[in-house]
Amino acid sequence: MNTTKESLPLGKQWGYAIGQLGWSTLINIIGLQLVYFYIPPEGSGIETFIPQVTFLMVINIITMIAAGGRLWDAITDPLIASLSDRWKGKRGRRIPFLAAGAVPAALFCTLMFVPIVMGQSGWNVAWLFAMQTFFYLFLTVYVTPFFALIPELGHTADERLNLSTWISITYALGIMVAAQVPLFGGIIGNMTGITDTVTQLQLAIGFLSFISILFMMVPVLTIDEKRYCDAIPTDIPMMEAIKKTFRNKNFVYYVAADFSYFTALMIVMTGLMYYITVLLGLSKDMVSQLMPVMVIVSFIFYPFVNILAKKVGKKPLVSGSFLFMSIIFFFIYFLGRLPLDNTLQAWLVVVFYAIPIAFLGILPNAVLADIAEHDAIKTGVKQEGMFYAARTLMQKFGQTFGVLIFAALTSLGKDPGDDLGIRISGFVGFGLCLFAGLFFMRYREKQLLREMNEDV
Repeated sequence: MNTTKESLPLGKQWGYAIGQLGWSTLINIIGLQLVYFYIPPEGSGIETFIPQVTFLMVINIITMIAAGGRLWDAITDPLIASLSDRWKGKRGRRIPFLAAGAVPAALFCTLMFVPIVMGQSGWNVAWLFAMQTFFYLFLTVYVTPFFALIPELGHTADERLNLSTWISITYALGIMVAAQVPLFGGIIGNMTGITDTVTQLQLAIGFLSFISILFMMVPVLTIDEKRYCDAIPTDIPMMEAIKKTFRNKNFVYYVAADFSYFTALMIVMTGLMYYITVLLGLSKDMVSQLMPVMVIVSFIFYPFVNILAKKVGKKPLVSGSFLFMSIIFFFIYFLGRLPLDNTLQAWLVVVFYAIPIAFLGILPNAVLADIAEHDAIKTGVKQEGMFYAARTLMQKFGQTFGVLIFAALTSLGKDPGDDLGIRISGFVGFGLCLFAGLFFMRYREKQLLREMNEDV
């Protein structure tokens, strides 16, 4: 499929990637802090704001709120994708949505951590549910069109791989920034004299959310979609577009493995504060030290990811990374019980974890861009938005499923000396990543790339 559009200059590639730094910070604040904030372990300094009750022994209020949010996503993700694919605005199909989603997403991220009643209350439950609903709506408005730009801005497989590399870097940086919430909270407390842990966390999250807005607006201000994108609006109705997407077998292989991986990833991200404070008995501030190191170590491997992917293909590297990560998750059960210093155990997990994160941060986006471009060549219909919406929806389902699993496991033990549920989460992550690695082997990468090259 030939294009008359200009290739995106390196500086604008970075401008595009900075947008991901913004929304990555927001989503990882939720992932790292939400369950810890509303189901705090003993000694955390955080009071309880929602009733700590369970249904059917393992289902608690956080799990029900998260599940409700994903039902909402099942509507909004394909809807926004369909609107984006069919949009005929002066600034293109995607950029107007990025401009509309940035500020509200950051605002509602902050408000999720601002209960309206002190102490346990049903009103806090209703407030959290409402704020989550609006947060994920506007996050979808931004993220789904953002990802759809990858195959439109990247006109070749190598260009798409490069874009995926840059946004992987900024996604990892977003994790690092989000992990600084406790650190920023302490700094704010020292500067203002505020000693209340909850207020410190709220101010830190509000500050980082504001910074996220600035990052998310960079691609809006720097990328001329009309100049760099082959954007041809489609007139396919939403339901038909969804069916067409899931009829693509390579996409099914991809999204099933991706769902399983993100479920495992969210279990571990949600559990990180517990692993550090409960299993290893370390300070929660340790997270602020561990996450930057993980990001830096993963960056060391980034050049190798790009080179290896061009030489041996993306498929074996992705499958191998899933399998390697499953081994790391397996050892979470034994944290604090190994014949090693607890601090050393924390550092070892983070360093080894950084290796598959480097590969899985870059390659899946490039794989999906190839799948979407191959589909457009074969069918003549460019519906990149729907492919990324379907992937984003399944990611969110996976993330929610991960939160559901972890929050449910906390009922089996989440405190020092009573930690069975926290430990079992590692075994669950192991099984999910093992499945992802084995199932993704069915993806037919060589055939897909050969057919794309033949048609071009």
